[in-house]
Amino acid sequence: MKAEISVRELNGVTQEEFLAILSGPADEAARWLHAAAEQGVTEAQAHYAQLLLDGKGVEQNMREAFLWFRIAASQEHAMAMNMMGRCYENGWGVQESMLLATYWFRLAAQAGLDWGMYNYATSLALGRGVEADREEAFLWLGKAAALDHAKSWNLLGGFHEDGWTGAVDMAAALDCYRKAAAGGDFRGEFNYGRLLASRGELTMALDRFVRAYRNPSATAAFRDKLRRYLEESPVDALRDLRAALD
Repeated sequence: MKAEISVRELNGVTQEEFLAILSGPADEAARWLHAAAEQGVTEAQAHYAQLLLDGKGVEQNMREAFLWFRIAASQEHAMAMNMMGRCYENGWGVQESMLLATYWFRLAAQAGLDWGMYNYATSLALGRGVEADREEAFLWLGKAAALDHAKSWNLLGGFHEDGWTGAVDMAAALDCYRKAAAGGDFRGEFNYGRLLASRGELTMALDRFVRAYRNPSATAAFRDKLRRYLEESPVDALRDLRAALD
């Protein structure tokens, strides 16, 4: 077992050397991040917590991950605040509570983090742990989208398509979905393709559906949804694509 990293070793490493360590083997990166976290380096605390949560370079320990996120969040680390929300949302190392999840999402949003804005807006839109307020959700999504947050562009498209905060605006919805797709969001790709198909622009729509299906971030549930959409389409080209996906 490797010896613990001393404070002297930690202080003697240059920024460039530390970055090289972090980009190297995960277990070595975890050792150095843990040492820095123990010395009160907030950024290291947040990153080490993420390694613990993912079980990357260190044995997975969601409870310990939560505790490190909490320490970093107490130092107003925006991503740690957001991850506190995610922990409470999913029961990662702590009892689930959408009330507390939304509390931390709000703090992360107020700290200027796009992911915090997106998660807080989602809670506001759905009334998760807070009274539903679609108008405020729309405002927070706009702030996140202005920071090029792809998933926020996708949700904004839904607001325009469904008329959640005003009249239905399909042109605005199409533009939002286009921006979400450009940002790599698989749901944005699907929604952009869906509206293109409704306009008869099938060649572009087919390309978007394939991109959405092949997106590395796409979930199994999403791929099932996309296959069902294609299967049930009255358009031959879309049903043919469903067969081609297999």
